[in-house]
Amino acid sequence: MKRKLKVGVVTLGCSKNTVDSERLINQFEANEFKVVTDPNTADVVIINTCGFIEAAKEESINAILNAVELKRSGKIKKVFVSGCLSQRYLDDLKKEIPEADSFFGTEDYKGILEELGAELKYELLGERSISTPNHYAYLKISEGCDHPCSFCAIPLIRGKYRSFPIEELILEAGNLAKKGVKELLIIGQDTTEYGIDIYGKRNISELLQKLSEIKGIEWIRLLYSYPSYFPEDLIDEIASNPKICKYIDIPLQHISDNILKSMRRGITGKRTKLLVEKIKKKIPGITLRTTFITGYPGETKEDFAELCKFVKETGFDRLGVFTYSAEEDTAAFKLEDNVPSSEKNKRKNRLMKLQQKISYKKNLSMVGKTLKVIIDDEESDYYIGRSERDAPEVDGEIIIYKTSKKLKTGNFYNIEIIDCNEYDLTGKIIS
Repeated sequence: MKRKLKVGVVTLGCSKNTVDSERLINQFEANEFKVVTDPNTADVVIINTCGFIEAAKEESINAILNAVELKRSGKIKKVFVSGCLSQRYLDDLKKEIPEADSFFGTEDYKGILEELGAELKYELLGERSISTPNHYAYLKISEGCDHPCSFCAIPLIRGKYRSFPIEELILEAGNLAKKGVKELLIIGQDTTEYGIDIYGKRNISELLQKLSEIKGIEWIRLLYSYPSYFPEDLIDEIASNPKICKYIDIPLQHISDNILKSMRRGITGKRTKLLVEKIKKKIPGITLRTTFITGYPGETKEDFAELCKFVKETGFDRLGVFTYSAEEDTAAFKLEDNVPSSEKNKRKNRLMKLQQKISYKKNLSMVGKTLKVIIDDEESDYYIGRSERDAPEVDGEIIIYKTSKKLKTGNFYNIEIIDCNEYDLTGKIIS
């Protein structure tokens, strides 16, 4: 009997890459390859790279070099490079890392399979082998981006915005539900833009409503929403639909008008504040997650002070900070990168320290409350769970120490919050 080819996939970057890898793995399994989790045990390793910012590019290159070293030592036979970095820097990578056997762009499942002597199963393109815990999965509703943000290379890598038809997404989500998925995390470069290209309008509310009708789906969480054209009906849908988590991830990037204009974000600081106020008013108890960039070209001390004031006054539940990274071929790349790296990091740390205090205060307000919690994992003496306030992998966790009552991963329980720190909560089982 012929030995099955063993393939390993290393996924880097965002959750959109996770979905791409899951689709590729499903194709491998359909072609009767053996998919392994440890690259050391594979015949072929595929590095699904990220090329978004400098730190991500460095991580991707290091992963490629590590795989090449495994090949050199005879542990694996071939190294394939795919994803965003390969899409953007194909010629450079071929020149600088010739030891890698083949390079592929984003979503080039057909090319990878053919290189391995297999065929693309077109009938399976909407199916995936879930790499997340079985009870939650990402649902990618679009690809590419049309926004002209000056700092972002995504349109150069992923192309123009392309929504996936509602019918296909409902079918995919239904298949995920049949596999035991209870929580859908809605992703795309801009989820609020959904439908504009194929339906002539932003149709995200209708999509969420139809997804909520799928049997077995209990939570739907919206990530990667864009502030400039945030649909009014989306706010109403989130407020009224019990299956949609009262949670919005909305990367704002800055609040200073000078910086927002240079970033080409299509929104002013005033409009940003009005949007945040409207969301909070119409959706009581909403959890808002955002990200900001420090050290963007031309960011003055006054611009940064305005950002700190905005963060302090608004009190975001979740907040992440990136330092500005100059990306080739973007509009901002032409600007003088005049904020020293040390200052970029100093501002980042100051903003995160400010958020720590806000986060701790908000977590303290949870003590004594009972939350609906889904169990993600189990350790030797405690369980790890999340409430609708928490997206997996990026937000805090709820630690539930074990008692005589055994909890099951993927199930929901009522948990009383009894303690907290800046980011995580501690709870006890109620029911």
